Amino acid sequence: MANKAAVEGQTASVVEAQLKRVDAEGSSRHPHLAALLIATGATASRDLADAVHLLCAIHGSHPGLTDIALAASPAGNTRDWLREAAGAFDRERLYLVRLTSAIGPMPSTPGAVQTENALLALRHAIETLARSERRGCALGAATALIQDWRSFRALLDHAADRSGIECPTCSLPTDDSLSGVVVAGTDGLASERALGFGAEQLLLQHRGLLDLMEARAAARLD
Repeated sequence: MANKAAVEGQTASVVEAQLKRVDAEGSSRHPHLAALLIATGATASRDLADAVHLLCAIHGSHPGLTDIALAASPAGNTRDWLREAAGAFDRERLYLVRLTSAIGPMPSTPGAVQTENALLALRHAIETLARSERRGCALGAATALIQDWRSFRALLDHAADRSGIECPTCSLPTDDSLSGVVVAGTDGLASERALGFGAEQLLLQHRGLLDLMEARAAARLD
């Protein structure tokens, strides 16, 4: 009983750390995302369209992070969760691609070459996390993506509302599903650290993407 309680306590602490990590370091904390969600001025449509196009450039292609992580995952609870996450994210991807097509062309912005180089670096970093052989790393990135995507989903829904496009129901796994997948995907301090590292790096890439959106919005004002 004591060992079981200790395991449950350790699992709870890892899950709690993951939730706090995304809350503290996730996209919802970025000032540009907050600005996009309330923007109503003359530049709002251009900034939203640019943000959607950039987000599609990172997460609009298949296979994505969850698909790559799923392909390398052994059978078991982790693979089951990743399969659910990948299926749900496929639907999010379809929404993103449809919205990108409907919202209009990417706004003309200075620094096109620098933007493309930045996007290539972001995509490479995310794919590297997904292909990591460190136990827990790809799972950490995948769980952080699913958690953090809710912030981007709010952005997509805002852009869709302004464009008169229907917003489909989000079917991504909930935070409550994390306990089971963390238990299955970690087996000690090394894998727990790897899970944290994967999550932190994924969130870092998302902040980099938002930084890029913000820089491009500022460049259009110059």
